[in-house]
Amino acid sequence: MAASDPRADTSTRPARVLWKGAISFGLVHIPVALYSATSSSGLDFDWLDRRTMEPVGYKRINKKTGKEIAPADIVKGIEIEDGRYVVLTPDEIAKAYPKSTQTIEIESFIRADEIPFVYLERPYYIAPIQRGEKVYALLREALIAAQRVGVARVVIQTKQHLAVLVPAGRALVLNLLRWGGEIKSWEDLTLPPAGRGNLKDAEMKMALQLIEEMSAHWHADEHRDSFKEEILRLVELKAQAGKVETVEKAETAPRDPGSGAQIVDLTELLRRSLGGGKDGGKSKAAPSDAKAPARKAAKTPKAGARSNRRAA
Repeated sequence: MAASDPRADTSTRPARVLWKGAISFGLVHIPVALYSATSSSGLDFDWLDRRTMEPVGYKRINKKTGKEIAPADIVKGIEIEDGRYVVLTPDEIAKAYPKSTQTIEIESFIRADEIPFVYLERPYYIAPIQRGEKVYALLREALIAAQRVGVARVVIQTKQHLAVLVPAGRALVLNLLRWGGEIKSWEDLTLPPAGRGNLKDAEMKMALQLIEEMSAHWHADEHRDSFKEEILRLVELKAQAGKVETVEKAETAPRDPGSGAQIVDLTELLRRSLGGGKDGGKSKAAPSDAKAPARKAAKTPKAGARSNRRAA
């Protein structure tokens, strides 16, 4: 799993803080802020009433009767057999959620090539805050020198994630991972056996020659979403022609990015971490805003109404 240079694509520069907390390994805490490392390449089409150009929202409809249901009459259930459900109360669901800790808890360090690409899900940039630059740089350079990445757990908006902490240029990138068991096996697929088998040497030689001729360096700007660009071109042409409809939209309140974490003496924490955290009570424990996340993620039903947007 090679870490690419985040400077390669200028369209993915972070804009606002999504989360504040700390990276934790051993007894060391690095106060950091989390930023989105991606921007959506798709397009969202809003539903509009063609007669009045008013937004069309989502209604909670009984699929059998077709009647609208009041929110108070809706409960959440998990289907265990065909047509048979177990209903869970809001309190039961709330208790199953992992507790928010504002901590990226590193559990182990492994070689980057041990994680298959299929497990990678979503990247975030991590930047130091509250005078955490030195410890941040130490972790980044140590990971590069050791040729390792950190496997961690983090809770973001009540949902627990498995993640990998990867050095990428001057930055540390937190890439969310899919959980073990979420990736389907290819064992049931009809695939040719490993090895060259009945492939001829001449065929292999020509294939290698073609790969060599088509080899190039990665440049993100050379790979763009042609559908998005074509739709935006049509939108611009229609706007210039005055074909624009006015739609009044509701404003949304900004989200609180969260609270920060404190940092203590680096050398002492590293020494105590190497000693298993046992200092005979002579030194104080490293401050932390919360406890470590739970070891197992709770399986919870999907909640909330669907968006009134449909991606292209």
